[in-house]
Amino acid sequence: MVRRTRVEMEATRASLLATARRMFADSGYANTSMDELTAQAGLTRGALYHHFGDKQGLLAAVVEQIDAETDARLQAISDAATDPWQGFQQRCRAYLDMALEPEVQRIVLRDARAVLGGATLDSQRHCVDSMQRVIEELARQGLIAEVDAQALASMIYGSLAEAAFWIAEGADGDARLRKSTAALDLLLRGLTRG
Repeated sequence: MVRRTRVEMEATRASLLATARRMFADSGYANTSMDELTAQAGLTRGALYHHFGDKQGLLAAVVEQIDAETDARLQAISDAATDPWQGFQQRCRAYLDMALEPEVQRIVLRDARAVLGGATLDSQRHCVDSMQRVIEELARQGLIAEVDAQALASMIYGSLAEAAFWIAEGADGDARLRKSTAALDLLLRGLTRG
Protein backbone atom coordinates (compact mmCIF):
# COMPACT_ATOMS: atom_id res chain seq x y z
CA MET A 1 0.00 0.00 0.00
CA VAL A 2 1.35 3.40 -1.00
CA ARG A 3 1.26 6.08 1.68
CA ARG A 4 0.12 9.46 0.48
CA THR A 5 1.66 12.65 1.78
CA ARG A 6 -0.50 15.31 3.37
CA VAL A 7 -0.01 17.50 0.29
CA GLU A 8 -1.18 14.67 -1.99
CA MET A 9 -4.20 14.03 0.22
CA GLU A 10 -5.13 17.72 0.19
CA ALA A 11 -4.70 17.83 -3.59
CA THR A 12 -6.95 14.80 -3.98
CA ARG A 13 -9.61 16.35 -1.77
CA ALA A 14 -9.39 19.67 -3.61
CA SER A 15 -9.67 17.94 -6.99
CA LEU A 16 -12.78 16.05 -5.91
CA LEU A 17 -14.35 19.23 -4.52
CA ALA A 18 -13.61 21.27 -7.66
CA THR A 19 -14.88 18.55 -9.98
CA ALA A 20 -18.01 17.95 -7.93
CA ARG A 21 -18.73 21.65 -7.68
CA ARG A 22 -18.49 22.07 -11.45
CA MET A 23 -20.55 18.95 -12.20
CA PHE A 24 -23.22 19.69 -9.56
CA ALA A 25 -23.56 23.22 -10.97
CA ASP A 26 -23.74 22.03 -14.58
CA SER A 27 -25.83 18.87 -14.26
CA GLY A 28 -27.28 18.91 -10.76
CA TYR A 29 -26.66 16.51 -7.91
CA ALA A 30 -29.09 13.82 -9.11
CA ASN A 31 -27.64 13.75 -12.63
CA THR A 32 -24.02 13.51 -11.50
CA SER A 33 -22.78 9.94 -11.32
CA MET A 34 -19.95 9.07 -8.94
CA ASP A 35 -18.21 7.10 -11.69
CA GLU A 36 -18.24 10.05 -14.08
CA LEU A 37 -17.23 12.46 -11.30
CA THR A 38 -14.24 10.39 -10.19
CA ALA A 39 -13.21 9.77 -13.81
CA GLN A 40 -13.26 13.49 -14.57
CA ALA A 41 -11.20 14.12 -11.44
CA GLY A 42 -8.79 11.38 -12.50
CA LEU A 43 -9.36 9.56 -9.21
CA THR A 44 -11.06 6.46 -7.87
CA ARG A 45 -14.31 5.96 -6.01
CA GLY A 46 -12.16 4.90 -3.09
CA ALA A 47 -10.69 8.40 -2.91
CA LEU A 48 -14.19 9.88 -2.81
CA TYR A 49 -15.25 7.46 -0.06
CA HIS A 50 -12.08 8.14 1.91
CA HIS A 51 -12.46 11.92 1.90
CA PHE A 52 -16.23 12.38 1.96
CA GLY A 53 -17.86 9.07 2.87
CA ASP A 54 -20.26 9.18 -0.06
CA LYS A 55 -21.79 11.44 -2.69
CA GLN A 56 -23.98 13.12 -0.09
CA GLY A 57 -20.93 13.88 2.05
CA LEU A 58 -19.27 15.39 -1.02
CA LEU A 59 -22.32 17.60 -1.61
CA ALA A 60 -22.19 18.75 2.03
CA ALA A 61 -18.51 19.67 1.61
CA VAL A 62 -19.24 21.61 -1.59
CA VAL A 63 -22.08 23.48 0.14
CA GLU A 64 -19.80 24.28 3.08
CA GLN A 65 -17.19 25.65 0.68
CA ILE A 66 -19.74 27.83 -1.14
CA ASP A 67 -21.21 29.02 2.18
CA ALA A 68 -17.75 30.03 3.41
CA GLU A 69 -17.09 31.93 0.17
CA THR A 70 -20.52 33.58 0.42
CA ASP A 71 -19.81 34.69 3.97
CA ALA A 72 -16.43 36.09 2.91
CA ARG A 73 -18.08 38.05 0.09
CA LEU A 74 -20.70 39.42 2.45
CA GLN A 75 -18.11 40.32 5.08
CA ALA A 76 -16.09 42.17 2.43
CA ILE A 77 -19.18 44.27 1.69
CA SER A 78 -19.53 45.13 5.37
CA ASP A 79 -15.82 45.87 5.73
CA ALA A 80 -15.68 48.12 2.65
CA ALA A 81 -18.66 50.24 3.62
CA THR A 82 -17.93 53.72 4.91
CA ASP A 83 -21.37 53.80 6.58
CA PRO A 84 -21.93 50.69 8.75
CA TRP A 85 -25.72 50.77 8.37
CA GLN A 86 -25.56 51.07 4.60
CA GLY A 87 -22.98 48.29 4.56
CA PHE A 88 -25.36 46.05 6.49
CA GLN A 89 -28.21 46.83 4.08
CA GLN A 90 -25.94 46.16 1.08
CA ARG A 91 -24.82 42.91 2.65
CA CYS A 92 -28.39 41.70 3.07
CA ARG A 93 -29.32 42.73 -0.48
CA ALA A 94 -26.22 40.98 -1.85
CA TYR A 95 -27.29 37.77 -0.14
CA LEU A 96 -30.60 37.93 -2.01
CA ASP A 97 -28.82 38.76 -5.28
CA MET A 98 -26.74 35.60 -4.91
CA ALA A 99 -29.94 33.53 -5.16
CA LEU A 100 -29.84 34.19 -8.91
CA GLU A 101 -26.23 33.04 -9.34
CA PRO A 102 -26.49 29.69 -11.14
CA GLU A 103 -24.03 27.82 -8.90
CA VAL A 104 -25.56 29.06 -5.64
CA GLN A 105 -29.07 28.56 -6.95
CA ARG A 106 -28.63 24.99 -8.10
CA ILE A 107 -26.23 23.60 -5.51
CA VAL A 108 -27.09 25.46 -2.30
CA LEU A 109 -30.68 26.54 -2.74
CA ARG A 110 -32.08 23.58 -4.66
CA ASP A 111 -30.01 20.42 -4.39
CA ALA A 112 -28.65 20.88 -0.86
CA ARG A 113 -32.09 21.64 0.52
CA ALA A 114 -33.57 18.57 -1.20
CA VAL A 115 -30.72 16.17 -0.42
CA LEU A 116 -29.30 17.40 2.88
CA GLY A 117 -32.31 19.13 4.41
CA GLY A 118 -31.49 20.44 7.87
CA ALA A 119 -27.95 19.09 7.68
CA THR A 120 -26.92 22.28 5.88
CA LEU A 121 -27.60 24.31 9.02
CA ASP A 122 -24.14 23.70 10.49
CA SER A 123 -22.39 25.07 7.41
CA GLN A 124 -24.60 28.17 7.51
CA ARG A 125 -23.87 28.82 11.18
CA HIS A 126 -20.80 30.91 10.33
CA CYS A 127 -23.04 33.22 8.23
CA VAL A 128 -25.24 33.82 11.27
CA ASP A 129 -22.20 34.33 13.50
CA SER A 130 -20.73 36.85 11.07
CA MET A 131 -24.03 38.71 10.88
CA GLN A 132 -24.26 38.70 14.67
CA ARG A 133 -20.91 40.49 14.93
CA VAL A 134 -22.11 43.15 12.49
CA ILE A 135 -25.35 43.62 14.44
CA GLU A 136 -23.43 43.91 17.71
CA GLU A 137 -21.33 46.68 16.18
CA LEU A 138 -24.40 48.48 14.80
CA ALA A 139 -26.00 48.38 18.25
CA ARG A 140 -22.77 49.50 19.94
CA GLN A 141 -22.69 52.52 17.63
CA GLY A 142 -26.34 53.27 18.42
CA LEU A 143 -27.43 52.75 14.82
CA ILE A 144 -30.04 50.13 15.70
CA ALA A 145 -32.16 49.50 18.74
CA GLU A 146 -30.70 47.36 21.53
CA VAL A 147 -31.67 43.73 21.09
CA ASP A 148 -30.08 40.32 21.52
CA ALA A 149 -27.72 40.22 18.52
CA GLN A 150 -27.77 36.43 18.17
CA ALA A 151 -31.57 36.32 18.10
CA LEU A 152 -31.76 39.16 15.58
CA ALA A 153 -29.04 37.65 13.39
CA SER A 154 -30.88 34.31 13.39
CA MET A 155 -34.15 35.99 12.47
CA ILE A 156 -32.70 38.13 9.69
CA TYR A 157 -30.62 35.28 8.29
CA GLY A 158 -33.63 32.96 8.41
CA SER A 159 -35.70 35.53 6.54
CA LEU A 160 -32.98 36.03 3.95
CA ALA A 161 -32.50 32.28 3.49
CA GLU A 162 -36.21 31.65 3.00
CA ALA A 163 -36.45 34.54 0.55
CA ALA A 164 -33.43 33.16 -1.33
CA PHE A 165 -35.12 29.73 -1.56
CA TRP A 166 -38.26 31.43 -2.86
CA ILE A 167 -36.28 33.42 -5.45
CA ALA A 168 -34.43 30.29 -6.61
CA GLU A 169 -37.59 28.18 -6.96
CA GLY A 170 -39.38 30.33 -9.49
CA ALA A 171 -38.95 30.88 -13.18
CA ASP A 172 -39.59 34.54 -12.38
CA GLY A 173 -36.49 34.90 -10.23
CA ASP A 174 -35.83 38.53 -11.23
CA ALA A 175 -39.34 39.58 -10.22
CA ARG A 176 -39.09 37.61 -6.99
CA LEU A 177 -35.76 39.29 -6.24
CA ARG A 178 -37.30 42.74 -6.69
CA LYS A 179 -40.21 41.85 -4.39
CA SER A 180 -37.86 40.37 -1.79
CA THR A 181 -35.58 43.40 -1.86
CA ALA A 182 -38.56 45.72 -1.30
CA ALA A 183 -39.71 43.56 1.64
CA LEU A 184 -36.16 43.49 3.03
CA ASP A 185 -35.93 47.29 2.92
CA LEU A 186 -39.18 47.53 4.88
CA LEU A 187 -37.99 44.96 7.41
CA LEU A 188 -34.62 46.66 7.96
CA ARG A 189 -36.16 50.11 8.37
CA GLY A 190 -37.85 48.75 11.49
CA LEU A 191 -34.45 48.17 13.12
CA THR A 192 -33.18 51.71 12.98
CA ARG A 193 -33.41 54.23 15.76
CA GLY A 194 -35.37 57.34 15.09
